[in-house]
Amino acid sequence: MGLYPCSPVIRSSIANMSSTHFGFQSVDERDKARHVRGVFDSVASKYDIMNDLMSGGLHRAWKAYTVLVANLKEGQQVLDIAGGTGDLARAFARKVGKTGRVVHTDINEAMLRTGRDRLLNEGLALPTLVCDAEKLPFPSDRFDLVSVAFGLRNMTHKDQALLEMNRVLKPGGKLLVLEFSKVAQPLSKVYDWYSFKVLPKLGSLVAGDEGSYRYLAESIRMHPGQDELKLLMKQAGFGHVDYHNMTGGVVAVHVGIKC
Repeated sequence: MGLYPCSPVIRSSIANMSSTHFGFQSVDERDKARHVRGVFDSVASKYDIMNDLMSGGLHRAWKAYTVLVANLKEGQQVLDIAGGTGDLARAFARKVGKTGRVVHTDINEAMLRTGRDRLLNEGLALPTLVCDAEKLPFPSDRFDLVSVAFGLRNMTHKDQALLEMNRVLKPGGKLLVLEFSKVAQPLSKVYDWYSFKVLPKLGSLVAGDEGSYRYLAESIRMHPGQDELKLLMKQAGFGHVDYHNMTGGVVAVHVGIKC
């Protein structure tokens, strides 16, 4: 199954002059996607093993809980955004069965190819598209569930991406955002030490890329906290939004229901 790129988008000259953050750096917002792409091009081949190492395997439990919250039924339609190496797409496909459909997408082709090949090796062929969450190439009211795991914080215009996720959901459909969040205060010093001292060294040793894992730590600090993200989702049109903290707030899964 091939990878299908979405149509390019022309931004206005006013937007082109805006800046945004890339970790702790300020960059022209036109360049953020390129910087993020470079990070994931670099780590794609080691992404899964690094997830196991840097989370102590906890990312599997976080994703399993997300699948539980999804509560999918046979025959339902799912869009997995920033699906990367396919952990959630695989689990969702098992839930919706042969009569359902899971569309596996990511803006980064290297990550998506790694995931597609991994799924094909397991006998699972899913529709696989390279596309930008801020400009989703799907009709409105299309999916029962939209998910984005560890991808929202890398998006330049999170508000626009959330609006698009809302648009493609059916009325009553569910958005799940699994993302690093604001850790509980008693854990903050240890978490900061681990994030800025241990993670980059681990990235250097295992993935040969210290900078990408320093960006990971920085991007987490720049991402909206639990209540801030809840507000963003409400502003994007979700009538009910709730979140569940895991591992002391290291990650949270936000659940939004489309009106």
